[in-house]
Amino acid sequence: MTFLWSPLLWSLILIPMLALLYLSMQQRRHEIALRYGSLGLVQKASGRGMGMRRHIPALLFLFGLTVLFVALARPHMVVGLPKVEGIVILAFDVSGSMAAEDFEPNRLEAAKAVAIDFVERQPSTVKVGVVAFSESGLSVQIPSEDQTVIIDAIERLKPQRGTSLANGIIASLNTIANLTGQPPIIGFEGGEIPAPLNGAPVVSADQSSVIVLLTDGENNMDPNPVEAALLAAERGVRIHTIAVGSAEGTQLTVNGFTVFTQVDEAGLRQISEITQGVYYNAQNEEDLQEVYESIEPRLKIQQEEQEVTAIFAGVSILLLLIGGMLSLLWFSRVP
Repeated sequence: MTFLWSPLLWSLILIPMLALLYLSMQQRRHEIALRYGSLGLVQKASGRGMGMRRHIPALLFLFGLTVLFVALARPHMVVGLPKVEGIVILAFDVSGSMAAEDFEPNRLEAAKAVAIDFVERQPSTVKVGVVAFSESGLSVQIPSEDQTVIIDAIERLKPQRGTSLANGIIASLNTIANLTGQPPIIGFEGGEIPAPLNGAPVVSADQSSVIVLLTDGENNMDPNPVEAALLAAERGVRIHTIAVGSAEGTQLTVNGFTVFTQVDEAGLRQISEITQGVYYNAQNEEDLQEVYESIEPRLKIQQEEQEVTAIFAGVSILLLLIGGMLSLLWFSRVP
C-alpha cells in the first residue's frame, strides 16, 4: 500500500495518546469507586458487572479514528476491478456467394448491418478489428476503440471470389498478435501452417481475444482451417463461427451466374470446439442479429492500483457509528 499524502500518517500518533487518556480516565474511575465504595450510586456508575463490555465502544472509536487517519493520507493499493474488455476480430467471408440476395439486401450487406450494430454496443474498453477473407486474408482494420473507424472499414467490404477459412483465421491471429506483442504466424502462403508450438491446444481461462468468423460456404482452398484453429487455441483465442446459409446447400444466382453453395457445418463446429468457441447458424437477418447479441467479450478481473480513500473513510464512519450506538444503548452516553 502506498500513500499520496504520507506525512499525514503522523496523525496516527494521536491514537496511542488517546488510548493512554482513556486508560487514565478508567484508572481515576476505579480510584473513585474504591474511595466512595459505600455509596451505591457511585458503585453503579463505576460500571461494575459490565465486564469487558464497557470497553467495546471506546475500542470501536479508537479503531474508527485509526482508519480515518489512514484515509487522510489518501492510500493507494492494488485491487481487482471487474472490466469488460478484450479484442474482437470480425472476420468476414467476402467470397462471391456473399452477394446472394436470400438476405435483404444481400448476405454481406445484412452481415455488415448487424456487425455495425454489434460494434456500436461495445464498451470503450473493447477493441474491435476487421478482417476480410476470400482466396486470402487481409486485415482491413486493426483493433481499435474508435467505433467510427471500425464502422467505416466494415462498410467498405465488397464481395470477391473463393473461400479460404484458414487464411481468414491466420490474418485474424496476426492482427491480434500485432496488438498484443505475440510473434506473427508466417510461412503459410504455400498451403502449410506451422505446427502449434506446444503440441496440444491450450486455451487460457482468462483470455479475452475473440474471432467472429462469418461465412456462407465451405472451405475450398488451402491451407487446412483445422490447423489454423489449433494455432488459435494455442494462443488462447476463441473462434465463434457463424454460418450464413443452408447445410443442405442451395443454388444461388450471383452476378448473373448460378452457383451452388453449402455450409460445412461439421467443419465450422470443429473449428469452434477446438478453440472453445460456439457455432451458430443464421438462416435470416433476425437470426444473425440474435447471434451477434449472444457474443460478448468476457468479464475480466484486472489488477490495478487505485486510490481507496473512500473505502477507508466509509469503514471509519461505520466503526464510529457502531461505537456511538452501543455506548448510547448501554450507558446512555457517548464515550
